[in-house]
Amino acid sequence: MNDNLNPQDLVDIRDVCVDKDLPKQERINEFVRQIKDPYHFRCGKFVVTARFAEDGPTLEECLQRIIA
Repeated sequence: MNDNLNPQDLVDIRDVCVDKDLPKQERINEFVRQIKDPYHFRCGKFVVTARFAEDGPTLEECLQRIIA
């Protein structure tokens, strides 16, 4: 984990709201715009750090599954 992360600087994912009526690519763009750093964010008092295996799905593939 990045020890330089200040939890107060991270976006709380509970505050992210994406219009489900937008086309898929626009939903992805809007999510990333709001969350700012999809690899590091908060969920309440918890800091979430996303990591992916070298041979696993890409961040884009994971986000598409979540937002689709």
